[in-house]
Amino acid sequence: MVQQLSWKVGGQQGEGIESTGEIFSTALNRLGYYLYGYRHFSSRIKGGHTNNKIRVSTTQVRSVSDDLDILVAFDQETIDVNVHELRVGGVVIADAKFNPSLPETCTTATLYAVPFTEIATELGTSLMKNMVAVGASSAVLHIDTEVFEEVVLEIFGKKGQKVVQKNMEAIKKGADYIREQLGEQLETMKLDPADGKKRMFMIGNDAIALGALAGGARFMPAYPITPASEIMEYLIKKLPQFGGTVIQTEDEIAACTMAIGANYAGVRALTASAGPGLSLMMESIGLAGITEQPVVIIDTQRGGPSTGLPTKQEQSDLMAMIYGTHGEIPKIVMAPSTVEEAFYDTIEAFNLAEEYQCPVIILTDLQLSLGKQSVEPLDYNRVEIRRGKLQQGELEELEEKQYYKRYRVTEDGVSPRVIPGMKHGIHHVTGVEHDETGKPSESPVNRDDQMNKRLRKTKGIRFNTPIHVHSHEKESDILFVGFNSTRGVIEEAMERLEQDGIKVNHAHIRLIHPFPADELLPYVQGAKKVVVVENNATGQLANILKMNIASHDKIQSVLKYDGNPFLPQEVYAKSKEMFVLNGNV
Repeated sequence: MVQQLSWKVGGQQGEGIESTGEIFSTALNRLGYYLYGYRHFSSRIKGGHTNNKIRVSTTQVRSVSDDLDILVAFDQETIDVNVHELRVGGVVIADAKFNPSLPETCTTATLYAVPFTEIATELGTSLMKNMVAVGASSAVLHIDTEVFEEVVLEIFGKKGQKVVQKNMEAIKKGADYIREQLGEQLETMKLDPADGKKRMFMIGNDAIALGALAGGARFMPAYPITPASEIMEYLIKKLPQFGGTVIQTEDEIAACTMAIGANYAGVRALTASAGPGLSLMMESIGLAGITEQPVVIIDTQRGGPSTGLPTKQEQSDLMAMIYGTHGEIPKIVMAPSTVEEAFYDTIEAFNLAEEYQCPVIILTDLQLSLGKQSVEPLDYNRVEIRRGKLQQGELEELEEKQYYKRYRVTEDGVSPRVIPGMKHGIHHVTGVEHDETGKPSESPVNRDDQMNKRLRKTKGIRFNTPIHVHSHEKESDILFVGFNSTRGVIEEAMERLEQDGIKVNHAHIRLIHPFPADELLPYVQGAKKVVVVENNATGQLANILKMNIASHDKIQSVLKYDGNPFLPQEVYAKSKEMFVLNGNV
């Protein structure tokens, strides 16, 4: 019996690969296993190789695995592309329809040809071949097919009981067929029993959308784009139930300005996009900065530049999100690393946006946005709504012909805020520099006062966990630093290096800007080497460290920008090589 293994299903996009993985993983999640899934898919609607890799474990996992135990193939391309991942003793379960074969170089895996299509056709339609594959997989793992019944009922129940029965029959026939071939050969793939606890199973985008809902957001203007669209799709279904709405705008410029307008009117609003869309929003983000309007913006990073690799992993928007706007404005950039953090950080983003009256950008990446993870039950008692200096009572009467000092210069940089229509709250709003009442002003003294006031805001920002620290003490041989979805691979590399006798710490940055230099500095000072792990070509996070922490001689980068997420072995091997090359034993 094993504590964890990795399963992958692959084929042509549009032939049920995603649903196969969904049914398989959802059922195992409900048994109480921890799962981590990552989809590789093409930037087209139909056609092109796609696969879904699911890691199943009795303990928490936060990354894809180095190797592969079971590969389910609907075409030969799936075998050819993925067979190199199979460990010694791995298994390929392939549709007999295409006469599958293993490459001559693959001598340690076993191929089982199962007539997915034939069995499904005999039951009424070849479309059920993915259910036959699920059944075959369950037999290899020694899992009873009944565990899939609840999931199948949820998916196909609206189509009638007969459809549910047919799909369950396909699963059972797939399991029966593979059992006849296997006998007792694959006892080593039998999973240890799970703990049976109920956990959510969700992607980061769904957690962000749910966090927005719990955090009081009631309006989302947005334009669809991979990998952000699921946020919009989730809220299209849910916001109307709470008196809110989603509007698909003509472009990202309109989306951002509408979100700013809604916040100006007192409604918590957000928008979400990816790198190309955020480029279009930059002028609007500057508008929110100078008019001091709260707005929450989600950037789900993907491969760039331009259209780039729209369905692949990358973390190359970091500098753009911090410095992309022209001029200088206060701005907060957050970077959750898990699905749970994506939920809680989204709620906090709305609070910070209103408390500091500035744009808050939640930075994720494709792996976190679309990767599916087991999630412990969310604690809604932690949800807190803070609206900062929003004036909600009666305002003092103004002297005749006076305007309200909406942009009053204050010690903490945050001015009192009113919404339109409040008696005695009339003021001017403009994107040009302005005085305390909002009236345009080019006075040098006023410019200094207003600019200093705005930039003073974020110096006092309060954020509970600006960095996630995994350490035993501040001194270390290697300090790993990362952000977003690299947390899981760093944690696994850390464990392997410690087994080699190397002392390792890990600081994962959750608040990117303003940068938490004071919190990170002791760990940098106590490290012999600082290894920054990120999915980009220029070491953007490493450069931000150098700007805020210095210690240039210590900082080295482990980079990957081919569109694929890091594997634990890659981070382990490269960081150990750095350690050895620097004269350490």
